Amino acid sequence: MIPGNDLCYNPGGVQKPEPLLHRTRETKTSMDSATPSQLKRAITLPHATAMVAGTIIGASIFVQPSEITGRVPSVTGVFLIWLVSGALTIFGALVCAELASTFTRSGGVYVYLSEAFSPALGFLWGWAMFWSMHSGIIAAISAVFGRYAAYFFPLTNGAIKGVAIAAILLLSAVNYIGVKQGSTLQALFTAGKLIAIAFIIVFGLTRGARMPAHFAVGDLGNFGGISASSFLLALVAGLFAYGGWHMVTYSSEETRDPRTVIPRALILGTILVTVCYLALNAVYMYVLPLAAVASSTRIAADAADALVGSGGGAFMSALVVFSTFGALSGIILAGPRVYYAMARDGLLFRWLGAIHPRFHTPYKAILLQAVWSCVLVASGTYRTLFTRVVYTEWIFFGLMAIGLFLLRHRPAIRRSYRIWGYPVTPALFAISSFAIVINQIVSSPLESMFGLSLVLIGLPAYFLQARYNQERSQASASH
Repeated sequence: MIPGNDLCYNPGGVQKPEPLLHRTRETKTSMDSATPSQLKRAITLPHATAMVAGTIIGASIFVQPSEITGRVPSVTGVFLIWLVSGALTIFGALVCAELASTFTRSGGVYVYLSEAFSPALGFLWGWAMFWSMHSGIIAAISAVFGRYAAYFFPLTNGAIKGVAIAAILLLSAVNYIGVKQGSTLQALFTAGKLIAIAFIIVFGLTRGARMPAHFAVGDLGNFGGISASSFLLALVAGLFAYGGWHMVTYSSEETRDPRTVIPRALILGTILVTVCYLALNAVYMYVLPLAAVASSTRIAADAADALVGSGGGAFMSALVVFSTFGALSGIILAGPRVYYAMARDGLLFRWLGAIHPRFHTPYKAILLQAVWSCVLVASGTYRTLFTRVVYTEWIFFGLMAIGLFLLRHRPAIRRSYRIWGYPVTPALFAISSFAIVINQIVSSPLESMFGLSLVLIGLPAYFLQARYNQERSQASASH
C-alpha cells in the first residue's frame, strides 16, 4: 500500500482522500479569503516574480565570483560559467513551469516527484530538504548576513551566529502571521536590491572608465588550460548563486491562478537574474584585475573600494546585509509548505499539517524549520553547507526532468503550459544535472557520500511511516 494515498492530515480525523493525481485541482476558495483550515490565496504575479528573483539574489553574487574565478581563471571562462549557469537555471525553470501548470497543490518538487515516480521519492526530497538542502540554505545565507553585519559592529564568531539566528527567528515570525505579509516583505526587498544592482552596474561602468586597465588578466587568462573537472566545479558554484528558482512552486495553493502565474514568474524571474548576474560580473572584472577577483572573499565590497575608496566597502556590505535578509524572507516562506503538504499526505507527523485558524499559515511547520535552521547555524560552516546543499538537490532536479517525460505519456493529465524546446530542453537539463552530481562525487567522494547517506537514510523512515499509516487505516476501518 502506497503511503499518502490512504491517509492525510485532517483536523477532524482520518479520512480517505483522493489519489495524488486527482488532488491536483485548486482549492475552491475565493481569491482573498479562506476557511480556518485552508491556506489563503494572496500571492500575485508581481509577488511570485519577486519571490523567484529575490530568493535567487541573496549573498552569492557578492561573494561567490571568487569561487568561480579561482577554478576558471579566465575572463572568457568566467562569463561562460555564469552564462551556462543561467541557461541551465532557465531550463530548470521551464521544466518546473510545465509541472506547475499541471499540478497546483502546494509542495512543488515534492509533488512533481511523487506524481511522476512514487511518493517514496517525493518523501526523500522533503527529507533531504529539511535535514540539509533547504534548512542548510537558510543557515548558510543567515551566516553570511551575520558576517557582513559584523562589518559595521565588532562581533565575535559567537555573536555573528547569534545575529544569524535572530534573523531566522524574526523572518519566521513574519511568515507565521501571514503569507501576504511574508510575500509583500519579499517583494519590497527584491525591488530594493534590483534598484541597487542597477545603480551599481551604471555607476561601475561609468566611474570605472577612469581605471587604468579593464578586464586585466595578468598572468591568468589561459582558458584553454582549464580542465573539464574544474569547469564543472566552477559551474556548481555558479549554480549555487542561482539557487532557489524552484521555491515559488512550493506555495501553489496560496497563489492566485497558479497554473499561469507560477510559470510566468519562473521564466521572468530567472531571465531577470541571469541578466543582472552577467552585468555584475562585467563590472567586477571591469574595475578589478582577474587575480584580485579570484582571491577576494568579498568581491562586491572590493570592487566598490576600487571605485570610491573605503566608503564603497561599507555601501556594499550594507547591500549584502539587505540582500541576504530579503532572500531569507522568501526561503523561509517557501519551505514549510512542503512539510505541510507531506503531512497532509500522511508522510510526516499529522500535526505538521496544521493550519493556523487566524493567520492561515502552516505555523507548526514554520516553527520546526526555524528551530532546525538555528541548530545548523550554531553547528555548521558556510562552505560545508554549500557543498552539501548544491550537490544533493541536483540529483532530484535531474529526476524531476525525467519525470516530465514520463508525465507526457499520461493522457489523462492536463497542463496549461508546455515547455519550450521539448524534448531537447528537459533532456539537456537532466544530463547536466547528473553530470554535476557525478563530477561532485569524483571530486569530493567523502562529502558526497555523506550527502547521499543523509538522503538515503530517509527510506527506512518512509517505510516506517507507510507501515504506521497502513496499521492506522486498518484500525479505523475495523471500528
